[in-house]
Amino acid sequence: MADARPMHIDGAWVDAQDGRVLDTLDPATAEVLATVPAASAADVDLAVGAARRAFDGGAWGAAVSERDRGRLLLGMAALVRERHEELAQLEVRDCGKPIADARADIDEVAFMFEYYGGWATKIIGDIPPVGPGAMSLVVKEPVGVCGLIVPWNYPMLMASQKVAPALAAGCTLVLKPAEQTPLTALELARIAQDAGLPDGVLNVVTGVGPEAGAPLLTHPGVDKISFTGSKEIGKLIMRTCADQLKRVTLELGGKSPNIVFADADLAAAVPGTSNGVFGNQGEVCSAGSRVFVEAAIYDEVLQAMTDFAGSIRLGSGLDPATTMGPLVSREQRDRVEGYIEIGRGEATLGFEGTRPTDPALTDGFFVPPTIFEARSNDLRIAREEIFGPVMTVLPFHDVDEVVRLANDTEYGLAAAIWTRDITLALTTAKAVRAGVVWINDSQPAPSESLWGGFKQSGIGRELGPYALDAYLEAKQIYINLA
Repeated sequence: MADARPMHIDGAWVDAQDGRVLDTLDPATAEVLATVPAASAADVDLAVGAARRAFDGGAWGAAVSERDRGRLLLGMAALVRERHEELAQLEVRDCGKPIADARADIDEVAFMFEYYGGWATKIIGDIPPVGPGAMSLVVKEPVGVCGLIVPWNYPMLMASQKVAPALAAGCTLVLKPAEQTPLTALELARIAQDAGLPDGVLNVVTGVGPEAGAPLLTHPGVDKISFTGSKEIGKLIMRTCADQLKRVTLELGGKSPNIVFADADLAAAVPGTSNGVFGNQGEVCSAGSRVFVEAAIYDEVLQAMTDFAGSIRLGSGLDPATTMGPLVSREQRDRVEGYIEIGRGEATLGFEGTRPTDPALTDGFFVPPTIFEARSNDLRIAREEIFGPVMTVLPFHDVDEVVRLANDTEYGLAAAIWTRDITLALTTAKAVRAGVVWINDSQPAPSESLWGGFKQSGIGRELGPYALDAYLEAKQIYINLA
């Protein structure tokens, strides 16, 4: 029988008020790992009320010193490191990724809390000059109660990159993990409690979006929503929050261009490009799934990437030999397979891998790496976010053409450029409309820098000191000295 994992509200571990539960599955086997509460608006109301009391009543926020906030964040980091392997294995079982990737994610979770623990004492204001008869102080204060809605592709990492800066800023939180991957978010609440975070500061509600996420959008006790997920849901959140002028940060999807110039170091560009599409099973918002290759080397690069894809080993993420795990759910597998069928009618299928042969994995949600050769950017597989291990390779002839093609998208999250010519690299990087541009690399996302996109890839920035702005309000205090 699967374990029952309660959710965390006001320092207590509780079930949904109506007793409903939902299953969370191991995507490698489709077996039930655990049951979690299926929260409703009534449960969300309890969580928001707890966060509101903790903020307004002084358990956190302005009444707690910045040093104490920093110490608690550092304590959470230490506990994450103590439980590193346990958390990594739980992440694998809940979302499917290879264990090496999960370990790297948990490393970054610990660093995230260390990083923002340091920032808690370094949030400063300003003193603008306003003449001899007055003084103006600009101070930064926490925005208040924040609803944090996170996706299933990097469950604990994505939760932490919202939770850590929000706590450092002095906010109180209601975290809603994806219904497919709630388990490490619940462990994050346990870690916070063990580190001494006051009751009500971090609440975690589990359940499906329409029932557990949507009430956060309309609740008058919530001051800000931070969401990472699809463009479609991001638009819905923005429309809904507009009624209350609720602050919103949106980190949405992408259809990122990956540009390989003829002078590129192919020994780095081929695996870098391939990992930029196939890494994390392709379940990456910044995946460089539109691969533009200069015509002079198109055939050579296509063959090399096909060889790379053929070397990928699918299997359970707990097997250290696995380099690609299953997709997160049956629904996501079916969606990606639907795009592969669309691609068969739009382009030439260059490569399709094979599923695992292990009988224990027969029911798992596996989709092997797939490569399409395309001659147009005006294809559904080249324009729509697939969120799976599907690469579309297109030729180009000069820099003006590839910049036009790269920017011919409604998205603008990321881009990668491969060339030995630094002038070409930088001029192309400046011309591409994306929030993150990598040169001779693909997918690094250092927590010390920023993350976020142009156009329909979102609003606002995460990571680094830039994330703190999302959880702060600026206030002017004017003093008449005359």
